[in-house]
Amino acid sequence: MTALVALPERLDLASAASLADILRAQIGADLALDAAGVRHVGALGAQVLLSAAATWTATGHALSLDQPSPDFLAHMAELGLAPADLTADGVAHVA
Repeated sequence: MTALVALPERLDLASAASLADILRAQIGADLALDAAGVRHVGALGAQVLLSAAATWTATGHALSLDQPSPDFLAHMAELGLAPADLTADGVAHVA
């Protein structure tokens, strides 16, 4: 079974630590990140997501990105990142 984590509206300094804690609690399970409500992505928020992708790759579990908002995709692109960068296998599993 795949766990689902809804990402906060703002992925920034204020939310990075709590998001990292939430994601750490899901290590060892397949995980889908719901990005439908994301309106802002800062560098620290993106770093937490990239770390999650690396962790899920190392543990051999699936990590996918669900319903990324246009703002999420635009801010990630501004940071030089694509949806595939946030998945465990480097393939864009975007629902």
